[in-house]
Amino acid sequence: MKRNENIVLLSRDHHFGLLCAWKIRQGLKKEAEIERIKNYVQYFWASHLKEHFREEEEILFPYANDEMADQIRREHQLIKTLASDIETTVSTELLTAFADALEQHIRFEERTWFPHLEEILDTQTLEEIGKALDLIHETEADTYHDEFWK
Repeated sequence: MKRNENIVLLSRDHHFGLLCAWKIRQGLKKEAEIERIKNYVQYFWASHLKEHFREEEEILFPYANDEMADQIRREHQLIKTLASDIETTVSTELLTAFADALEQHIRFEERTWFPHLEEILDTQTLEEIGKALDLIHETEADTYHDEFWK
């Protein structure tokens, strides 16, 4: 699906989030040392997800603070909690829950929430969003050094 150019930056981030979930699953499948996967989750949360969530919450929510935004907030909180739990007591179950929650969250945003925003927001509002994102958004690049998933 073609994404509105003003929110495409956030949509591009989602590629890296889906890749993160895939890497976690691959690492678990290949029985990589759990600490290596934990370190990746900590890196990905701090380097990518935390800021991505902030951008969505600060830039998109004011324009569409509805039941879908409430669902996104709950999902953000769940993923944040899982990342924190992994930091203190990592387990295969927590890593799997994190990967599953992240993938489901991204699929919801891409398939439901972003199309909803494109439908309810007018061109001027979408352009305001695009300008705000341009000012603060950094291009994603997952350059993590330990390829535990291979």
